[in-house]
Amino acid sequence: MKKIILLISVASLLMAETPQPFKAKTVQSTQPFTGSITKLQEKLDPVFSIPMDKYPKWHCEAVLKNGHTETFISVKSMMQVYLHQEYFLKRNLLKDKIDKIYVKDYLTGEKVNAKQAVYVFGSRIEGPHGDDLIPFSTETNAKLFMMKHGGTKLLPYSKITTGLLRYLDM
Repeated sequence: MKKIILLISVASLLMAETPQPFKAKTVQSTQPFTGSITKLQEKLDPVFSIPMDKYPKWHCEAVLKNGHTETFISVKSMMQVYLHQEYFLKRNLLKDKIDKIYVKDYLTGEKVNAKQAVYVFGSRIEGPHGDDLIPFSTETNAKLFMMKHGGTKLLPYSKITTGLLRYLDM
């Protein structure tokens, strides 16, 4: 029996094809790429480097004295620049001093002068970069928002300080 198995094994080895070496197909040559690869530059918030198109409901604007408009991702971001303009001007992160600032009413989306807006502090709603001040054109809108989403204080523009912004960033 062992002889038969041995004969079958030897016969199958002799009948098997010997492996041929791999031959790659020839590829036609093409012209080398001569163009340039460019990445579309997406607009980022100047303070937190967050893509602007991701949070349109939170956008704020600052009109510079030279007429240009700078857009920010949120109230917190814009106020960081507004309250520290000298820092941003020295580092060429701001082209000119800020003349006017605007926010969007969180409920209606209307553009409001930031100095006349009312802000909700301490709600359950978080901004694009964590805790933020939520702007409203009227105190009524702010109170309606607070009934649904909470909030610990209503603040006028005059109460926004560097200390408050530092607290929001903790």
